[in-house]
Amino acid sequence: MTDTGVARRQSIRFLLLYALASAGGAIAYVPFLTIWLPARMSGLAGAADVQSLGYVTFFGAVAASVGGIVFGWLSDRTQSRRPWVAAGLALTIGLLIAMPLADDVTTLVGLIVAWQLALNMILGPLAAWAGDCVPDDQKGLLGGLLAFSPALGAWSGALVTLPGLVSANDRLALIAALVAAAVLPVLLLGRPRAFPELGAPAPAVVADGRAARPTGPAVRMWLARLLVQIAEAALFAYLYFWFRSIDPAMHDNEKARIFSFALTLAVPIALVAGRWADRHDRPFRPLVLAAAVSAIGMVGMALSATPDLAKASYLVFGIATTVFLSLHTSQTLRILPRPEHRARDLGIFNLTNTVPSLIMPWLTISLVPGFGFDALFLLLAALTSVAVLLLATMPQRPRSA
Repeated sequence: MTDTGVARRQSIRFLLLYALASAGGAIAYVPFLTIWLPARMSGLAGAADVQSLGYVTFFGAVAASVGGIVFGWLSDRTQSRRPWVAAGLALTIGLLIAMPLADDVTTLVGLIVAWQLALNMILGPLAAWAGDCVPDDQKGLLGGLLAFSPALGAWSGALVTLPGLVSANDRLALIAALVAAAVLPVLLLGRPRAFPELGAPAPAVVADGRAARPTGPAVRMWLARLLVQIAEAALFAYLYFWFRSIDPAMHDNEKARIFSFALTLAVPIALVAGRWADRHDRPFRPLVLAAAVSAIGMVGMALSATPDLAKASYLVFGIATTVFLSLHTSQTLRILPRPEHRARDLGIFNLTNTVPSLIMPWLTISLVPGFGFDALFLLLAALTSVAVLLLATMPQRPRSA
């Protein structure tokens, strides 16, 4: 490869450090929200644990929505990502360590709101940093590497729930240490190659000063991710309770291992699919297939008659959804309308991650008590099928506006 060819590509070293830092966000929230929080909520709220978890999720999602946009906008204004990521890291670690001090639901809600704001001080600027320095022909590879994020988050859940390793409250201190170990390397050692063209103002702004409007592909990508994320959010928040309903004797560590197994298998699939998309310039085709398989997995979960079939169907859903979300995250960077407001716009895109947490609790509270998880899964499969249609009927080679 020529020197020019090398210069057009971001270094693998930075991509790996960036992927590790992104995984730090998942390490911060996956074991906390899937294992520690439901268990803590059961202790604080008793029989009302599912409903109380819904309220906590609702207010946490509001905070995450606001934080993603505000801190993204601030990092755009300051034209700097590192200081915001570093400040968010310090606050996130402090709040994780403080969580066991909450001895009632109200206090826990307050801490979670603050924690969500701090976490999105990391995630908003960090997401935009990739858009600043990863060219389009490496975005598939980036998406594949981002599949390590949920996998490492799940592995951390399996680690902190190992019997006898640490107490339930001390789990959060261990999680905080893992988050620091993941995020600090890119802050201290990350030296990405510069790609000035990736930050150039949109042509419409240069020409007449008017703001570029969202493109058709951007709207479709936003809606498709929203629909898939509603399903992912429901399983993410209530996986603990669903596994408990199909196998009451299942240990927390087994729940974490099943979750981590699905996300681990997704990593090589996402890497292969991402590289295929780069080579063939078909950035969105793997998204269509992954969303379709995700819907099939949810139908299988709804119709499963035995715990083994239910767990197998969950693996299909978990793998496909992880591949979809990882590749979607990187390919979104190519269709944002204004590079100079990249972090702010990613904050708006991040609403597809947080708004489902506002919708999902009410769907769950409305359906599960009367009709069970089966009805919920069938509804979520239908929503994901709409996402398949949105992506399958869009142009397969749109470029950034």
